[in-house]
Amino acid sequence: MKNSVFSQKIYSFLLAAYRWYLQTPERSLHEAYDAALKIKEIEDKHFNGNKIDIDSATYSKSVMDYFESDLNKLLKIAKMRLTEFKGSRWFLNEENQKAAEKAGIEHPSPSLVLEKLNFIDRVISKYTINSEQITSNALVVKPPNLPVNAISDEKSLLVNVPTLPPKIPTQDSEKKPKPKGKIDTTGVLPRSILSTITRLQVELDPNAEKEVIQNFRQTQRRTIISIRFILLLIIVPLLTHQIAKAFVVGPSVEHFRSSEQMQIFLNSEMEEEALEELERFEEKLKFENLIKNAPPLSSEQMETQMANKAGELAEEFRHESSNAIKNVFADMFSVGAFIWLLLVSKSSIAVVKDFFDNIVYGLSDSAKAFIIILFTDIFVGFHSPHGWEVLLEGVSRHWGLPANRDFIFLFIATFPVILDTIFKYWIFRYLNRISPSAVATYRNMNE
Repeated sequence: MKNSVFSQKIYSFLLAAYRWYLQTPERSLHEAYDAALKIKEIEDKHFNGNKIDIDSATYSKSVMDYFESDLNKLLKIAKMRLTEFKGSRWFLNEENQKAAEKAGIEHPSPSLVLEKLNFIDRVISKYTINSEQITSNALVVKPPNLPVNAISDEKSLLVNVPTLPPKIPTQDSEKKPKPKGKIDTTGVLPRSILSTITRLQVELDPNAEKEVIQNFRQTQRRTIISIRFILLLIIVPLLTHQIAKAFVVGPSVEHFRSSEQMQIFLNSEMEEEALEELERFEEKLKFENLIKNAPPLSSEQMETQMANKAGELAEEFRHESSNAIKNVFADMFSVGAFIWLLLVSKSSIAVVKDFFDNIVYGLSDSAKAFIIILFTDIFVGFHSPHGWEVLLEGVSRHWGLPANRDFIFLFIATFPVILDTIFKYWIFRYLNRISPSAVATYRNMNE
């Protein structure tokens, strides 16, 4: 009895395995077709129906790495399942197909199979032609010691491919320095000969012109995206400030300050400024009267003109006070628009960062030193306190706040010093490792 039960279990297991074997072509084709559908879905959703371009500068490097990982996985599944489909069909003969029909296994129609195979080949063929480009980075970067030249039929095109900044050594690499002997530091052949051979290999490569054009297009797209995003960072807050001030904040402030009993001056400095201007107006009237040799103005005439001038000053400073209150709330809208633009444009920020890195590290050492000295002298140099004083007074006037001289002097005495300390630490910690020659040039120019 036990043997019969055991035999039935073995028979059912073998039958299930045989059914699984008979369904292998249909199962493999379905999985390959499903992988191709997922690739097509990524193309339609994120690349406007075009090929998944790993070298695209539209997304950041992390996003493109995510797409690259999914693409490699789906391509591997599709190719493996297609190979499994072909092999299983080669082993299945007519007897197996008849057995599958008796077992109730339905195979898809030949037209459906051909349609799926055609769709799979159409999707995969985009990536099998240039399979080496799938594993490339989001922005192709050529080594700095490999110039790329492309010669066309009519004229030569020389493109300088931007280089990434040298990698800053980490603390782990500092803790465990590897001693280098003469064998490690010197090769069998001089480096100049090796670099010349490598350059000749690049120039003789038949795909060199195509790579140069592709790199140029990537650099062009990155530049367009960066300039467009920088303009958006400037234009969007300014437009938000003006629109909010004109249509949202302005009517509300005018509604609450329409009464004549509202305070004209927001602070004592405005009142002192109006008083000084009124006194200058009175002295001007007396001076003009003396120059023209006219009879002196009567007290009534003087009071009339002074009253008219006082009314003009009151209206002017009332408008200035209202404008300062509007600026406070309109600036809040501008800051909110700026932060929102940064949050929704993370991929563009990565492109802009790479754009500025290539510009900065593409400068010569003297240009880097010149820019460093220019900015340090403006913000932390000998004449910088005057600039900070003008800037703080302008900000306080923009918001209708009194210019507190004690706060301004305290700010000038502390903030530039802190900024100078941070900048010197940055030079010592990072710039000295990235570009020691630029630091040496900076010190020579600064002395």
